[in-house]
Amino acid sequence: MDTAAHKAADRLLEVYRTGEPIDPLTPDHPDASIELAYRIQQLQVEQWTLAGDVVKGHKVGLASRAIQRQMGVDQPDFGHLTASMFHLEHQPIPAGRFLQPRIEPEVAFVLGRPLAGPGVTAAEAARAVDFVLPALEIVDSRIRDWKIGIFDTIADNASSGGVILGSRPVSLGDVDLRLIGCTLHIGGELTATGAGGAVLGSPLNALVWLANTVGPLGVTLEPGHVVLPGSMTRAFPVAAGDSVVANISGLGSVTAVLGGKDEK
Repeated sequence: MDTAAHKAADRLLEVYRTGEPIDPLTPDHPDASIELAYRIQQLQVEQWTLAGDVVKGHKVGLASRAIQRQMGVDQPDFGHLTASMFHLEHQPIPAGRFLQPRIEPEVAFVLGRPLAGPGVTAAEAARAVDFVLPALEIVDSRIRDWKIGIFDTIADNASSGGVILGSRPVSLGDVDLRLIGCTLHIGGELTATGAGGAVLGSPLNALVWLANTVGPLGVTLEPGHVVLPGSMTRAFPVAAGDSVVANISGLGSVTAVLGGKDEK
């Protein structure tokens, strides 16, 4: 398995260097096991950290029915968030570092305590959260034309691209994550509306799922780390020059500005 994993990981890493997407990985892996896909993901994370990047959190992908329908999958997945993926709101984000970006509005959990599964309950997950922030996630795919299945997106670090966090921390006890609503504006136009309940019933459930999924792999969610639980709407394409604003009830707003295509 490891030979196949290294070969696939090298293909994906090459995309970051060349900017040229590749064909789906699934046809080259007839078994297409979830275990192999996560091994491919982990090999890339190891290369990034060896090069000096730092893991700053995790994301849960494919958590809402809207996203699952859009991507043709039926289960969540997770990926790693590294320091190089985080961008300041209102500041131009180099669009050239993305291949085929889409954007999603989310609630970001910032942990104040370690969280290690298996067996984590919703109560323990809530206790581990220091505060929440409004967030936008830029998802991207190294697979040509987003022709992905669950194996492809997991191997491709859950199609991670970038993270923009709002700047107003809110206590978890001050909001009901199931009931919060959001609006997503791209270029000043209302593009979508959504609700926290679209994310596995509550974004907190996604945090529980993540802790219990990575725990058996020997991973602890660390204090200070950011967890993105999944999008409240479908993902929408964005391009250089776009300004995106998510307004989330009880949390405020977060703005992402994509800079020039030639900037990396």
